[in-house]
Amino acid sequence: MAEPITGSREGSLDAPTRHPLEWTQAEFWDRQALDSELERVFNICHGCRRCVSLCHAFPTLFDLIDASSSMEIDGVAKSDYNKVVEQCYLCDLCYLTKCPYVPPHPWNVDFPHLMLRAKAVEFREHGAPLSARVLSNTRAVGKLASIPVVVQTINAANKNKTARKLLEKTMDVDAQARVPTYHVPTARKRLRKLDGSGEAKPAGRTRGKVAIFATCYCDHSEPGVVEDLAAVLAHNAIPVRMVESESCCGMPKFELGDLDTVRKYKERNIPVLAKMAREGWDFTAAIPSCVLMFKQELPLMFPDDADVALVRDHFFDPFEYLADRHKAGLLRTDFKQSLGKVAWQVPCHQRVQKIGPKTRDILQLVPDAEVTTIERCSGHDGTYGVKHKTYALSRKLAKPVESRVAQAEADHFTSDCPMAGSHIAHGLGDKPEAEHPLSLLRKAYAI
Repeated sequence: MAEPITGSREGSLDAPTRHPLEWTQAEFWDRQALDSELERVFNICHGCRRCVSLCHAFPTLFDLIDASSSMEIDGVAKSDYNKVVEQCYLCDLCYLTKCPYVPPHPWNVDFPHLMLRAKAVEFREHGAPLSARVLSNTRAVGKLASIPVVVQTINAANKNKTARKLLEKTMDVDAQARVPTYHVPTARKRLRKLDGSGEAKPAGRTRGKVAIFATCYCDHSEPGVVEDLAAVLAHNAIPVRMVESESCCGMPKFELGDLDTVRKYKERNIPVLAKMAREGWDFTAAIPSCVLMFKQELPLMFPDDADVALVRDHFFDPFEYLADRHKAGLLRTDFKQSLGKVAWQVPCHQRVQKIGPKTRDILQLVPDAEVTTIERCSGHDGTYGVKHKTYALSRKLAKPVESRVAQAEADHFTSDCPMAGSHIAHGLGDKPEAEHPLSLLRKAYAI
């Protein structure tokens, strides 16, 4: 039998805290130590089962336990632990919304970061398939796909059934999954003339001038969203420019467990961002995962790096920034177009920023706007929603959101994550189509 779970519940009502990711320590990479910690945490999860509805990682774990000879964690082969790990896409919701045993509770359960550790050990020991390494290299793929002439070929191939079947066989991208459409020019090229001129007016935590981190996805596949963000900021008299130069934020490699490449991206991005932060710039990006990387994951990976902390303190979700401006009476509300009913899916990586429903709050400033909030995972979750072996599961996870959107009978469907929005809209036959909330806000301003 497994060892009984013991320990005090003292501290369980305190605010959750996050310990730094001790990935530079030898024990982090020790397979035996990892398996021991997996067994400990899996045993706690088995005794609780509160997170069973969040994703497929927990049903996988509980099915393994229930099918074992002892019906306890000691009956599960350690070689099967990775079946649980590969179903975790690091959404962080179990940590934030469900688990009663997160730090400062003495049981110290951080399921997402334990899964990350397991992914990292697996990656260091065995690497990853070529398809996973290519799909997680979002900046390189975007640059290649956004070359003139090449872009038309790739976009056409992505709509061709024969080409998609070949892509499924060679790159594990499900033939039914929606893949990005690539654009030229990119967002950074479209907005390269932004000079950030104008008077900065600080308010709350905001310093009143913003540099936009384009992100790999928006730069190459949703440049219009970055343009909308810049237009909304400019309309509110906020000096705006693009970040001087950028690499991938690192989230795709982070989810793969390739922490050494995350460090390489950090070493390219942070000096540029820290320099701009010292010059008075705040930062934002139109994808919550990229914002979260700078707000949470890099600071936990590099807790002693002052420049990482400086960037963290000046990185904002776009609507978090606008809400601070509104609180200070600096946000324009001269809306010229109503939005009507809006169905808003809240991305997981925005929820775990603990900023509250700022997108809803700002959109509801538009006269007659009525926002239905849907706090459920889209099922896209990085590459999880496009890989052949997990695509069907991702569609099951998206189904409750799709049903809520359909029931809302809204004029607009929106998600702060363009990938999540596209995934949900795909399941609905694009009725309605996905629109980014920044695009809706710009539409309401009629600018």
